[in-house]
Amino acid sequence: MFRPSLTLIALAVSAPSFANDAQKDMERIIVSGSRVIESIDEVPASITVISRKQIEDHLKVNPELQSLLAQMVPGLAPDTGSSSNTGQSLRGRAPLVMIDGVPQSTPLRNGSLGVKTIDPSALARIEVIKGATSVYGNGASGGIINYITKQATAQDTHEGQVSLSSRFSAVKLEESAGARISAAINGKVENFDYLVTASYEENGVQRDAEGDILGLQYGLSDAETQNYFTKLGYDFDQEKRLQFSYNYFSSQQKTDLGDVPGDINEGVKTYAIHVPEALQKRGKPQGPDGNENITLKYTDSNIFANSEMTLDVYSQDIENVFFFSPNLANPDEGYDGGQSIIRSEKRGARATFNTAIDFDGVEATFIYGIDALKDTTSQPLVDGRVWVPEMEMDSLAGFLQTKWVIHDDLIVKAGVRRESIDLSVDDYETLKLCRSETQCSVPLQVKGDTIDYDATTYNIAIKYNWSDSFSPFFNYSQGSDIADIGRLLRAATVDDIGLIQTEASIIDNYEVGFTSLFDQVRLEVAAYRSTSELGTTNSFNEVTGVYEPVRAPQEIWGYEGLVDYRISETLSVVATYSYVEGKNTEADVYLGSRQISPPKATANVNWKPSDTLSLTVSYLYVGDRKRFSPNADGDYVGDQGPISSYNIVNLSGQYQFAENWNAFMGVENLFNSDYYPARAQSYTYGGYNIKGLGTTATLGVTYSF
Repeated sequence: MFRPSLTLIALAVSAPSFANDAQKDMERIIVSGSRVIESIDEVPASITVISRKQIEDHLKVNPELQSLLAQMVPGLAPDTGSSSNTGQSLRGRAPLVMIDGVPQSTPLRNGSLGVKTIDPSALARIEVIKGATSVYGNGASGGIINYITKQATAQDTHEGQVSLSSRFSAVKLEESAGARISAAINGKVENFDYLVTASYEENGVQRDAEGDILGLQYGLSDAETQNYFTKLGYDFDQEKRLQFSYNYFSSQQKTDLGDVPGDINEGVKTYAIHVPEALQKRGKPQGPDGNENITLKYTDSNIFANSEMTLDVYSQDIENVFFFSPNLANPDEGYDGGQSIIRSEKRGARATFNTAIDFDGVEATFIYGIDALKDTTSQPLVDGRVWVPEMEMDSLAGFLQTKWVIHDDLIVKAGVRRESIDLSVDDYETLKLCRSETQCSVPLQVKGDTIDYDATTYNIAIKYNWSDSFSPFFNYSQGSDIADIGRLLRAATVDDIGLIQTEASIIDNYEVGFTSLFDQVRLEVAAYRSTSELGTTNSFNEVTGVYEPVRAPQEIWGYEGLVDYRISETLSVVATYSYVEGKNTEADVYLGSRQISPPKATANVNWKPSDTLSLTVSYLYVGDRKRFSPNADGDYVGDQGPISSYNIVNLSGQYQFAENWNAFMGVENLFNSDYYPARAQSYTYGGYNIKGLGTTATLGVTYSF
């Protein structure tokens, strides 16, 4: 009656989805959707699970997680081609990024670096739950991206792996070669198990299809990335387990290059060249600067009758450094620009209980518990000026989620979450910023305050497994999103924080869809609509040169489809299509590309002709989105630039040439397509008009022991 423990399931799920009949049931396991283990067949919502094999295949082509997610997740916006995931929305809204259920996003001042928080080599799989949800609290207006880390798999022994590779431009080799090393070891001795992974990578310069170095804003040229992950576990008995995990991640651009600015309205790209020291990229190296996560987890699978308990305590310290910007200038005080840092400290504790009860023909599951979180976030400038004052959020929430499985076929889920939030900000002064000598914002003294939020969110869903060939579902869920308070504070236009429109946005998400499983084909289709009375978009003030928040009501809608076709024992293909659109319903105007992405189609073809050889071809199509008109000067503004379609083809392969040795290769942008990524086309802000990578190759070798 009671399902296997979380640990056992996590160990089992590591192979590619639908790889063979024996693995099919294992792969249809999800853990993050309702905070406990459940089969995908019992989840009435759209879920994408990226397997370990899929991660490894893409890692041969591109080590960036946002590139992998864009390729594999319907509804997620295309890859930005940079270290930043700003504009990479999920169904038109921001996703909450987590590592093993611990939030990595910084919703109080969202710098859009949450996707880049861990190296792919440390991951067993990735679970993506689409649509607004409050299961994990604030920040999941678009859904959840949960990185599930590896577990020790060795039994009474030790095993490991070392991988070496180099990545370089096939268009122009000069200065482009980089190097990457990753290693992992795990083992189990009696009741104790351990896992340690480490990766280090130095990029060379990245070049576009014309051989020019990509622009440096959020760039990956000359980036140095380090990740160290440790997981230690002790099983007191078959029911009780204590687990400790630590993650350290740093990825910074350390370059002596300088940008040649372009203009997207003029069709001129931004690219980088070697320049004298005085013209080089200024300030501290941009990127995550030694972000740390510590988690202690205790599980008891039989705390009382038919009940599991999981206790978590976690700590997180984030310091994300951004690029030097002339838009942060103040000539009157001697500043010709500035560089900001988002600092965030999270301290949290969670208690989750899961009780299963059998009635006559009905399996009932009750998931309930308490979440507590303290989040302290600010955005100062490197030079000491304060752009966003320190915000201190205390959150306490209780939740109840129920699931009813009736005669094995009908699944009904319903739940509620009650969240109480206190947000404190001291008195502060907005920062005077000048785009030119005559275009400056006016500093404003703002009275601090403590603002209380109380939000109750609900969800209800139903799924009917009528047959393998047709399993329809309907889902209604609410998400609570405080939005980007930091952006609201730094652009304050009133002198009292109590007068700033800081209240939380409640998102209502409606979804209908079905899954179909035939002998060799799996289909997934879903359509959705989400509404909110308060939005989180921005508009450009041409007088001050500042982007100011617009909290108008929004409506977002779209649909997605997936086909997983196993053609033969050696050949399979997965194809997806997604479309999303949205409007500011108050003004009846379309939302910009910060939220709404163009149509996207993907295909992944896997061929394994023998036990020693495998090849993967992946295809990405990004469609047109041209919803806006230029201004009186003939220029597009903000995130309203027109997007034209483009196509990308990647290739990867692996060959086992000895018992413990594998050689691998990958080619990104196989046909050297000359294109601007979707964000680079739509964002008219300075420095974003950077082309995508030209043909880039990876060669490497892996040794297992």
